[in-house]
Amino acid sequence: MYMLVIGNGESRKKIDIKKIPQIKIGCNAIFRDYTMDHLICCDRKMLMEANNIVDSNRTKIYTRTEYSNQNFLPLPQLPYKGLDRADQSMHWGSGPYAVLLATQLNTQNETINLVGFDLYGMGEKTNNVYKDTSNYKKSSERAVDPRYWIYQLGKIFELNQNMKFVCFHSKSFIKPTQWNYTNLEYKSLTNLSQ
Repeated sequence: MYMLVIGNGESRKKIDIKKIPQIKIGCNAIFRDYTMDHLICCDRKMLMEANNIVDSNRTKIYTRTEYSNQNFLPLPQLPYKGLDRADQSMHWGSGPYAVLLATQLNTQNETINLVGFDLYGMGEKTNNVYKDTSNYKKSSERAVDPRYWIYQLGKIFELNQNMKFVCFHSKSFIKPTQWNYTNLEYKSLTNLSQ
């Protein structure tokens, strides 16, 4: 069995996640469309929406310590200490935390597949399947700067050299120059179900 970590970049619209038989870890509003095994919600508003919809018997929800209670599990601890802003847990978002959780659940040394981690905007604009919906940016808004995501995901790849990561991407995906890891492979989205 493989693990599938699902970001909310628009490239994932091209695949049917329901047909992929893997342990699924998703971010934020993915619960609107799919049932996840594990769901990461860092934002309080997103967490409250998930709490009203997600069946906690089927999906474990993880959030920041200050929001965790009997219904929600705390996010995983960062596996390193750093002094930069990007190294502080409060500046980690749902996507990097979802990949970090996958590494901690990966007791059988399975391949961790990433989909929907587009990183960059659509031109200058927001790249998210849930844009223009509640708790999300508008499509006309400026895209989020991906530097922290690139750095944080890179730390995860670096600290888990014993695990294999596969980043499934669209043709327009730009590979971060910082990601020179032997345990990271890139494949086209068309190969995801193979």
